[in-house]
Amino acid sequence: MNFYQQLEQKFRDNAQGSALLLPGDETWDYADLLSVIDDIALKLLDMGLQRGQRVLVQVEKSPENLALYLAALKVGLVYVPLNTAYTEKELEYFIEDSQPALYVGAHARTDVPSAQLRSRSHGCPLISTTLFSSVETGPPPTEVLDSEQLAAILYTSGTTGRSKGAMLSHGNLAANAEALCSAWGWREDDVLLHALPIFHVHGLFIASHCALLMGTPMVFLPRFDAAEVLQWLPKATVMMGVPTFYTRLLALSDLDAQRVQQIRLFICGSAPLTEQTFLAWEAATGHRILERYGMSETIINTTNPLEGDRQPGTVGFALPGLELRIANDAGEAVPVGEIGTIEVRGPSVFSGYWRMPEKTRQEIREDGFFITGDLGRVDEGGRVSIVGRAKDLVISGGFNVYPKEVEVALDKMPEVSEAAVIGVAHPDFGEAVVAVVVPHEQEVTLEQVDRALADTLARFKQPKAVFNLSELPRNAMGKVQKNLLRDAYANTFSDDA
Repeated sequence: MNFYQQLEQKFRDNAQGSALLLPGDETWDYADLLSVIDDIALKLLDMGLQRGQRVLVQVEKSPENLALYLAALKVGLVYVPLNTAYTEKELEYFIEDSQPALYVGAHARTDVPSAQLRSRSHGCPLISTTLFSSVETGPPPTEVLDSEQLAAILYTSGTTGRSKGAMLSHGNLAANAEALCSAWGWREDDVLLHALPIFHVHGLFIASHCALLMGTPMVFLPRFDAAEVLQWLPKATVMMGVPTFYTRLLALSDLDAQRVQQIRLFICGSAPLTEQTFLAWEAATGHRILERYGMSETIINTTNPLEGDRQPGTVGFALPGLELRIANDAGEAVPVGEIGTIEVRGPSVFSGYWRMPEKTRQEIREDGFFITGDLGRVDEGGRVSIVGRAKDLVISGGFNVYPKEVEVALDKMPEVSEAAVIGVAHPDFGEAVVAVVVPHEQEVTLEQVDRALADTLARFKQPKAVFNLSELPRNAMGKVQKNLLRDAYANTFSDDA
């Protein structure tokens, strides 16, 4: 069976079980979800869409739009989700690159067939029934696809240049979902609290697939609102989120161990979780957050253990079935404990970048290992720690400085709420370390940083300038956009700064 056939079998086996718990006490069971999937699938086929064609989707989160994704899988289309924040100008690039047969979004397009509607109860764009002629009744046939059939194209954020479309097959999706359900001990009575967007790998694949593959309910919230999430927590057993979810929940006075006594697992990813947040969450709730590590090209690579020690600042162990190595530039494994580039190989690793064969050859080695671009180390027990992105590495005076190490030291300062470390051009050192901090109250000075780090880090690792911001720039999934910081402070040490 292809991935969608696996899902549909579970939907039919659990037809009367709850699938989506929605605000306003509305509930969809799996029979409801399957009915909407079939309805949309028929409409897609009636439009003449054929296997392998791309459907570019830029919609708000809703049950119907989740069904649209599943309907695309059912009939063998390639689903291409886009961030709803992308502008019309940015959208032009994705249309030109993916060459979709259909665009589904809030606004009609003249450069591609378009579909638009207000969904039946949630006010979100979806395919309009007025765009279709009458269709035959009864469920549409499910395409018989092999595991290599392309299922989705996920565009990377493009923070370092042109966005790349990672091609993921049905086999990639199935392998990762099965591995996660096993690693996280997914149970038949689990209820997932889902407050993530569904245009990103975290919400669309990692979270949704676990619940759907096991036929368990999701509390399906349109967006993250800390007060609303707090009210739903007693009805859930698993929550997945980004670090911002946890910091905002910690700010609420009603968060305590009683509130989360039904939760068996809190999971965090998409951006690094600070040790401060990890420890504060444990103190407030009694739970140790399970941090994991993934990316669009591979879905999930590593996870902290379900049973056993979850160490702050680490991302755990490689998923079963996935090979992980720490390598030098030549792709050779470095000794245990040394820093190198994280490379992975396995059934969930993508096949390449859409219409970018040269980029694919650059980032997937001949032996099949994908070069993630993340720098890390592995200890003797196989536990992985990430020290930063290769592109974020700062080389100051000929010495390598890993931003994560400096950020961890800054985060321990009582004056600092959070910090980001970047490298900018310096006339003497080549690059200099610069700290951008969000202060707890008063602005943090370079002198304060010097005193705090004097006995913690070698001098060449210490910041040569400190800037204060009310908040760090982040993308939709909470990752700090260091490229914006590098641009903003690029001339810090130039003569005309």
